[in-house]
Amino acid sequence: MAKARRKRVRLDNDERRAQILALARRSFSDRSYDEVSIDDLAREAKISKGLLYHYFPTKRDLYIAGLREIAEELIARMTSIPTDAPPVERVRAGLTTFLDHVSHQRRAFVSLMRGGIGSDPEVAAVIEGVRARLSERFLEGSPFKPMLVNDPKFLITVRGWIGFVEAAAIDWCANPRLTLDQMVELLSQLLFAIMTAVAPAIVGLPAPKTQKA
Repeated sequence: MAKARRKRVRLDNDERRAQILALARRSFSDRSYDEVSIDDLAREAKISKGLLYHYFPTKRDLYIAGLREIAEELIARMTSIPTDAPPVERVRAGLTTFLDHVSHQRRAFVSLMRGGIGSDPEVAAVIEGVRARLSERFLEGSPFKPMLVNDPKFLITVRGWIGFVEAAAIDWCANPRLTLDQMVELLSQLLFAIMTAVAPAIVGLPAPKTQKA
């Protein structure tokens, strides 16, 4: 007796798009960009390639949409940090939230920060947008923001530290040799040491002494 063919589930537009995006995110996290096949994604979603292309005209569009969703999830987690806490506590709370999210979304985070299409300008824009918004989040609620937001030394310091945090988090995902608390302490102490020379007031430390000529 022949088996009855399984009916395809009809989803509305938003549900179908979310389903395709979820499948693509998992595939792009598990495999390289070139190894992901639109045919395989359509087959797994039980839809035609034509319908998939209706939602995402190219594989690149699908990949970038996935990156944007990962980025928004990360930023959303960071916005839960209270802005009324002292700067030192806010830094540690931010790092804890960031690393906790990363630890639960390891593949997605690495996929976001490493990209997958080489020097694609739109991919670079997504990643750069995450870095800029993390920098803004670090300053949000700080009484020093009006004074320091246009200070090149401060901005370079914060962006450079965020780049270091990204690299350290990627390494930590692959080789979790430290606990989350140890990572928070390491990264926060590194920032405080740098800020001592650049903007000591932000961490409540005395300004460094300047040598007389």
